[in-house]
Amino acid sequence: MSKKSWRGAPWGAPRGDHPAIEACGLVKAYGENRALDGIDLTVRRGQVFGFLGPNGAGKTTTIRILATLTRPDGGTARVLGHDVRTEADTIRARVAVTGQFASLDEDLTGYENLQILGR
Repeated sequence: MSKKSWRGAPWGAPRGDHPAIEACGLVKAYGENRALDGIDLTVRRGQVFGFLGPNGAGKTTTIRILATLTRPDGGTARVLGHDVRTEADTIRARVAVTGQFASLDEDLTGYENLQILGR
């Protein structure tokens, strides 16, 4: 992703509420390939936000950083007010991420599948 900033209007979030997600100058490189180049992002609590873009645009890298699965090379990011570098355990206790193709066990009920995925 090139250097861009998204700031959508809060949807159902009270004014003055801290953002659910904040990123400032987020950078991540894989060798010579700079996947993220100074991303600024703010998502307010209660706001619906979607990542759209072509393959290789940095969508998954951004989500992996916000979910504390990948460390950023530069910039800062906070999820629910917690720093992704120093408070990863706190973020992981509050946030869940699933891939594009979630696999379900067809022999289990929906509730049983959720119990397994939630572990």
